[in-house]
Amino acid sequence: MIDVEDLIALVRNYNPKTNADLIREAYAYGMEMHEGQFRHSGEPYFSHPVAVAAILTEQALDDATIITALLHDTIEDTKSTYSEVARRFGEEVAELVDGVTKLTNLQLSSTETKQAENFRKLFMAMSKDLRVILVKLADRLHNMRTIKSMRAEKQLQKARETMDIFAPLAGRMGMQWMREELEDLSFRVINPEARNSIIRRFITLQRETGDVIHKITNDIRAELEKGEIEADVFGRAKKPYSIWRKMEEKQQSFSRLSDIYGFRVITRTEADCYRVLGVIHQRWRAVPTRFKDYISQPKSNGYRSIHTTVSGRDGKRVEVQIRTRQMHEVAESGVAAHWSYRDGVRAQNPFAVDPAKWLAQLTERFENADDHSEFLEHVKLEMYADQVFCFSPKGDVVKLPKGATPLDYAYAIHTRIGDSCVGAKVDGIRVPLWTRLKNGQSVEILTAEGQRPQGTWLDIVVTGRAKAAIRKSLREEDRERFEKLGRELARVAFEHVGKKATEKVLKTAAKQMSLASPEELLARLGSAELTASELVKAVYPELVRESGEVEAPRAVLGLSDGASYTRARCCQAVPGERIVGIAYRGKGVIVHAIDCPALAELDADTDRWLDLQWHSGPHAPVHTVCLEVTIANDAGVLGRICTLIGEQKANISDLNFIDRKPDFYRVIIDVDLRDVEHLHAVMLALEAESDVARVRRYRDLERRP
Repeated sequence: MIDVEDLIALVRNYNPKTNADLIREAYAYGMEMHEGQFRHSGEPYFSHPVAVAAILTEQALDDATIITALLHDTIEDTKSTYSEVARRFGEEVAELVDGVTKLTNLQLSSTETKQAENFRKLFMAMSKDLRVILVKLADRLHNMRTIKSMRAEKQLQKARETMDIFAPLAGRMGMQWMREELEDLSFRVINPEARNSIIRRFITLQRETGDVIHKITNDIRAELEKGEIEADVFGRAKKPYSIWRKMEEKQQSFSRLSDIYGFRVITRTEADCYRVLGVIHQRWRAVPTRFKDYISQPKSNGYRSIHTTVSGRDGKRVEVQIRTRQMHEVAESGVAAHWSYRDGVRAQNPFAVDPAKWLAQLTERFENADDHSEFLEHVKLEMYADQVFCFSPKGDVVKLPKGATPLDYAYAIHTRIGDSCVGAKVDGIRVPLWTRLKNGQSVEILTAEGQRPQGTWLDIVVTGRAKAAIRKSLREEDRERFEKLGRELARVAFEHVGKKATEKVLKTAAKQMSLASPEELLARLGSAELTASELVKAVYPELVRESGEVEAPRAVLGLSDGASYTRARCCQAVPGERIVGIAYRGKGVIVHAIDCPALAELDADTDRWLDLQWHSGPHAPVHTVCLEVTIANDAGVLGRICTLIGEQKANISDLNFIDRKPDFYRVIIDVDLRDVEHLHAVMLALEAESDVARVRRYRDLERRP
């Protein structure tokens, strides 16, 4: 365990004005509170808080954070209290210790819904003071370094939790060194065979090629000396987990991976960064698409650096990162650089990000999430995301995660732009909406009035913001359909008892059933969450039969009392067409159109045939028919098709592309209709559209009852 004077010496290295007496008092108080407590390894428990404090000194953090590390388990695990800590060490330290305690009590490895809620709490704790999460990350790092003393199942749980939550969080905060170590420590527990395999291959590679890192470092230094550029050069092999992830992503073996070495060049000035880049590209061939300039376009956590990959010695690919000393400090400490000290004063690093602004930007993306799973999805997407920078036609820069598509870009600009998107141009060329965007590309979004988000878009977008907006629109669209159907069902139900479904009646029913509005009532009725009898009974209980049933006239006549029926999916008969019923044991009666080809197989089985007909009154628009429509592959066409169908008072319940060609699409559209006349009206409207090549009723004999 580190002695108190050694700990103070670590702090004095960067902060000679530290309050050494207060650190001594915190050290003594923590040791007293944890007296008699031991870790799984048998060491005194207090050795853990001291190690956490030592980790935080590596980031040159302030006295309050160091003292918090020494006391971070006292309120939770000892007889110490918040008021006692506040009295002895001040309100600031007490707040920080309390914040760490709350984070520790979050069960972050539980079920997904609970996990999402815990993420919300985690971000709330972070928003109060970000130093809370810095102490928690250091706490997790030390626990992972000493994880071997835990039970095997506990090791696996902690390792997965670290890999899923704490490692990406450290990376999102810009503390890349901590992310890499947390990932590698977790990898050692989760997949030790894979990690050992990579280490063995590294050893073999070094025997065959010698010390490649030393050789390439000297090569870079020699080139910089020729260019009279003063800079420090460091090289390293990438961590085993980083290499494993590349092998998994690229589906390549270790022998085929080339960029397993990384080098950093630390310069004096920003201008020198670009001079170094020129020297390296003159000496070695740059790898296309492997260049990123985070100096001109910094990451949201303050990270600035130039990344380039070149074919170095013996054709081996190496990644080179170029940045100034101040940029390097932020790259190592990330958001924590805001609290770093140098020579006894708060370091004035122009590249350090204001934690409050960073948190506001981070949490802004999560506000649209309506449920737990969406919020959790947003958190993980945001924390794992690398960024690409695209330009609007006006030259504005839009930041997106790696793998983003034009649809993500559209929603990043405005939800309205995303919802009405029908196409995109990248660098002036029309591209599919699923195209993955690259750094520096110019993106133009094409929109059309009447376009609505489609369910297939969820598989295209990668950002949480886009996914949330699409899901919200789809829910609203479903709600509109259910409200429309519910209104028709309510009309029929009330007419059956000699009443009318006026707005006042619906409002009274909603109030009686404790629902927020008549629209909510209709939506529930249309989605079958409420029945017609429950609706009528809420307003006119005396008119409802004792059985509780209020039935609209049966749509199909000729059935025996109590017999159930369903429409055959192969022909989808609608009111107005001649129909016949086929009796099935256990299935009731299946209603076919009289011209359905499937009936040919039942010619010899006439005992099962029933003479049926539709009732002559109006029908609700609940009879789904599949239409096969061939449309031009052009901007706005699909939006106009959907608008045309809506203008005919018909609802689209599903839409699937069955054939995509450069010039035309074939689409199967499921439309909810009243009767055959309604069907003819919809088909006639579609046939009149100039961009529709063909419309026909789609009958699938494979979809038999």
